Amino acid sequence: MAQAERNVPQTKRSIWGLYFSLPVLSWALYDFANTIFSSNIITIFFPFYLQETIGGNEQLNQIASTFISYANAAASLLLVLFSPLFGVLIDRTGRKKRYIVPFTLICVAATILMGLLASSNLQQEWFGLPASLLLVILLFVIAKFFYHSSLIFYDTMLADLGTKEDIPLISGFGVAVGYIGTLAGLSIYPFIGDSGFHQAFIPTALLFLVFSLPLMIVGQEHTPLVPSEKKSFISGYRDILATFKEAKQHRTVLLFMIVYFFLNDAIATAIAMMAVYASAIVGFSAGQFILLYLASTVASIIGSFIFGYVTKSIGAQKAVHLVGVILLIALSIGTFAVNEAMFWVAGSLFGVSLGAVWVTSRTFIIQVTPEEKRGQFFGLFAFSGKVSAIVGPFIYGTITLLLADYGNIASRTALGSLMVLVLIGLLVHRRIRL
Repeated sequence: MAQAERNVPQTKRSIWGLYFSLPVLSWALYDFANTIFSSNIITIFFPFYLQETIGGNEQLNQIASTFISYANAAASLLLVLFSPLFGVLIDRTGRKKRYIVPFTLICVAATILMGLLASSNLQQEWFGLPASLLLVILLFVIAKFFYHSSLIFYDTMLADLGTKEDIPLISGFGVAVGYIGTLAGLSIYPFIGDSGFHQAFIPTALLFLVFSLPLMIVGQEHTPLVPSEKKSFISGYRDILATFKEAKQHRTVLLFMIVYFFLNDAIATAIAMMAVYASAIVGFSAGQFILLYLASTVASIIGSFIFGYVTKSIGAQKAVHLVGVILLIALSIGTFAVNEAMFWVAGSLFGVSLGAVWVTSRTFIIQVTPEEKRGQFFGLFAFSGKVSAIVGPFIYGTITLLLADYGNIASRTALGSLMVLVLIGLLVHRRIRL
């Protein structure tokens, strides 16, 4: 049966019937699960753990920011090397769950080991630093790599879940359910408090695993394609190079890849650094930041739902531009914030843009890419995003390292550099013509 024929529903479903159908709900719950990892580990408790372990004054806080930035950049470098091949695997085999399951389990295992090592009493030192600290950072890089790798296959499953008209709504529903996962993840905070942040690592891993099980067990995808002839692992890079050349013939795809590069650059860096930035600049305690993050999450939920309908109404192209403008405003307020109120406004606007960017970008990619090459183009967009996720944190970390002697000015300068990236993305976006 042809792909198009499989996408045609036999009966008209209500919107809630669509959302709570088993394939869509199990897919959305995986967003719920991986957001627990993203919020707890990448955004909150790993950065606070490093600040607690390394920081202590304005200068050491900047050094902690550099460690966080470079760890995120290292994970993204691995993704640059491998994520294009994942798109090729999707197009060759049609399989997604086959890779989501082991990648998720490896991420869970690495996160558990982070908790065990951070709690250990290793006395060894490597390069003048505690061995346990360096091993936790290494495991974070591994966990983040496999977390993001699983998302390439997960995002591609979206096209299997409904018609072209349903996809923006399903995408928005998935993102909204995902950000509700933040609430589940932060439920462990009352048992931790404002110190000993490594105690969050193991509970986070277990929550990630539990809420991933529905997709692992009952998640559905279309009948796999007939496998192509076997090729060597290295040959996949030739396929990716060919796809890059083909992308040049699809001007819209190429331009949007550039737009996504710059927007994702700013978003990925801000996500990784917002906890230590709020602590250093405005003096937020861990508890205050948790409340700010909860407010930002509520804004993300609202933004993702609303932008599902906005995207359907005005089109993905205009919706992406609107998201970029909101992101630029959020970063400008955060950069020049002088009190808690300004940071609350910045955090809420950033939440809206964070929730909306995934809804609009995934929908735009599906709309402008050829169906038979969709997996490869998703791999290319992931490649674009991961390259940007090297550049942004590397720039941020280098600025905080070089300007560490200037204290908090270093962090403000680093965050301000993200505004330049968003402006470039918006300028390129103006050149897209559908």
